[in-house]
Amino acid sequence: MRDNIAFLELKFGNIYGGYANFFAISDISLLVFDPSTNRIFIESLAINTDVDVVWVNSKTNELGHTIGRSRQVINLRTRRKRSFNEDFSLNEHELDRAFRNIRPTRRYIKSFFFKNFRKYNIRNIVTFDGKRDIFLCEKSGVEFRGTKIFDLQKALNKEFNYLFSLNKLGVAINSRFDDGYLQSNNQKYWIHPIAARQLRPRTAAWDAARMFLIYQEFNDYHDDFTMKSALLVNKIQKAKEAEEAIKAAEAAKEAAAKAAEEAANPTPPPEVEVAEVVEPTLVATESAPEVAVEGESDAAVGKKTEAEIKKMLEPELVAYANELGIPATEKDLKKDTLNKVLDKLGYNVKSV
Repeated sequence: MRDNIAFLELKFGNIYGGYANFFAISDISLLVFDPSTNRIFIESLAINTDVDVVWVNSKTNELGHTIGRSRQVINLRTRRKRSFNEDFSLNEHELDRAFRNIRPTRRYIKSFFFKNFRKYNIRNIVTFDGKRDIFLCEKSGVEFRGTKIFDLQKALNKEFNYLFSLNKLGVAINSRFDDGYLQSNNQKYWIHPIAARQLRPRTAAWDAARMFLIYQEFNDYHDDFTMKSALLVNKIQKAKEAEEAIKAAEAAKEAAAKAAEEAANPTPPPEVEVAEVVEPTLVATESAPEVAVEGESDAAVGKKTEAEIKKMLEPELVAYANELGIPATEKDLKKDTLNKVLDKLGYNVKSV
């Protein structure tokens, strides 16, 4: 007689508004399979206490590939659900109250396992990535001494070098529950109506049932399981490549549209401010210097006294020299410009 095999699945979450790394068990399911009769038994425990926990649910596509995750808050007593607020937090008093409400549940969890281990003579437990599941059960006082624990995901990863999720494998083996029968590609098991009530999507019982079918397909129909799993992985890879190609095409289309818009409405270049350049006054070279008629230019310009001229600032002196017809700029030495003006006005002429 072969020993019964139990497939263990837990649902748990952290206390809403509490520590992110402290988890509380909300649901436990044990699917027990009797190989000698092909009978299936499902035992479940729903924790009933006034504590809000956060469930993290995966969003998957038709291939079982995870495309997102959502968070939902559920009260373990009323089972009412509400939206998750990331900024919500409990104060110290509220957190202590939540811990006090959780502590008594350990007794219920320990009693659930003790009763069913004896009832079904369980010596073999199968989990799927169940390291945390086992840890949380042990923290509640459950003892697994003398029990062989087999991690199905770990075994599949070792053989196929690919980390399968329960959702992907459920699609690969076509797991389903129809007309009272739990079915997959090559398996079909009748489920008692009372046990069948527990097989609802997103429940611990349904995950345990899918784990059982995957385990059976992997062991009893290994070649078919390998082929179907490889086909699924190939489909997922092609879907990823197609999605990336669509994104690249959309990006190229947007870039082309932007370039066409810029070509149709070109942006004018920014105006460049040109600094005003003061050009030096060009003086034509004459064969003989002009002799100013005494009093002619003085009267036209307005002759200033020698003292007034010497008090002028350089810009004023240059401007005055230009008015007198003397080529001069601010780049010239002030002394030279001054002597030219004084010579022009006759102030530098010495008496003989």
